[in-house]
This record gives sequence, C-alpha cells and structure tokens, in this order.
Amino acid sequence: MTRRKIQIKKIDNTTARQVTFSKRRRGLFKKAFELSTLCDAEIGLMVFSETGKLFEYASSSITVRISS
Repeated sequence: MTRRKIQIKKIDNTTARQVTFSKRRRGLFKKAFELSTLCDAEIGLMVFSETGKLFEYASSSITVRISS
C-alpha cells in the first residue's frame, strides 16, 4: 500500500491547519538536526506561525552567533 499524493493548498479548517503546522514544524526541525549532525553543517531555521509567533532552531555551533 502506498501513500496517496495530496494536493498542496491552504487548509480551511483553523484547528486542522494548526495541528498540521505543529506536526510539520516538528518534522522540519528534526530534519534540520539530522542534517547538521550527519553533515557537520551549521543550520539556522526560523519559522513563523500564522499568528506571528517565532519558532527557531540553530545547530549548537552557531547558537552563540545568533544570540549575540
């Protein structure tokens, strides 16, 4: 059984949109962490929610530069 391809469009239901945002944000941050670990890359990631709230990820080697 394979996954069906979904059409990419805005989710109309606000609750479903927020749940999807949270799950995808978590997955995106996990991938950024994996990339920085596997490739010894410096990664900085900023994501803003619909309400303007900031979520950020930075690999440990550049955390000091971002905070300054």
